[in-house]
Amino acid sequence: MIVRRMRYAACVALAAAALGCAPPADQTEHATLQRTAHWSYEGEDGPAHWAELTPDYAACAEGRRQSPIDLADAEFIAGPAAQMEYQPASLRAARNEHAVDLVDNGHTIQFTYDEGSTLQLDGTDYELLQFHIHVPSEHTVEGRRFPMEVHLVHQSASGEFAVVGVVIEEGESDPGVYPLVENLPVTPGASVRLENVRVDIDELLPLDPRYYRYEGSLTTPPCNEGVHWLVMFEPAELTPEHIERFRALLDGTNRPLQPRHDRRVAIQIGADADS
Repeated sequence: MIVRRMRYAACVALAAAALGCAPPADQTEHATLQRTAHWSYEGEDGPAHWAELTPDYAACAEGRRQSPIDLADAEFIAGPAAQMEYQPASLRAARNEHAVDLVDNGHTIQFTYDEGSTLQLDGTDYELLQFHIHVPSEHTVEGRRFPMEVHLVHQSASGEFAVVGVVIEEGESDPGVYPLVENLPVTPGASVRLENVRVDIDELLPLDPRYYRYEGSLTTPPCNEGVHWLVMFEPAELTPEHIERFRALLDGTNRPLQPRHDRRVAIQIGADADS
């Protein structure tokens, strides 16, 4: 199934590329960070020029731990996996613009999550703030790009970010996803309150608890580094029709791949997971 309920509650809390902190509806992956210049995914304000728009975006060009990357040549490691405790929640869906002006450019769809769901990574608790969509996927796996990628954004009490990425391939949609797809905002800046709709975040996670892990950055300006990335090993699924609904609104919202440099990419194997 496309988005299957996680069966390994004690394993990965694989909840994935830009981030935010309890962000209001007009913010995206870097929700807690002030945006000081308009940017987009194409043209003179596109990724190749982000660092030129303001000194605040210098890391977009100068950083050596930037995201996304191609997840290749990964090494398997065993040990305690991330632990998750996600609660069902009511969701508020918002279609947001990355720009501070009214330019219809660089959109994402973000779903703000209720408080109380956490990811524990290396002994630190990270609260799930929101999840959002990129079309096509930002990360690739051994050179393969997927139709979509979901990023589940978490933040610790000290302000560190951990993002769980889930790449999406064509298949079947879990019934729990239908309310999200059917209520997508179609106007930039609009928000939709999904009344009487409860969503279990586990339904957005694949069954396989393994995940790629590496140290990276926000995938949008200001491209700050120090982000803990966990990208699910197994893709989730959505029907071609549902993928097309997202593509019609968000196509081209992926940052180009960044150099890996000397970074290590590992595939985490939890104690209860099959390798």
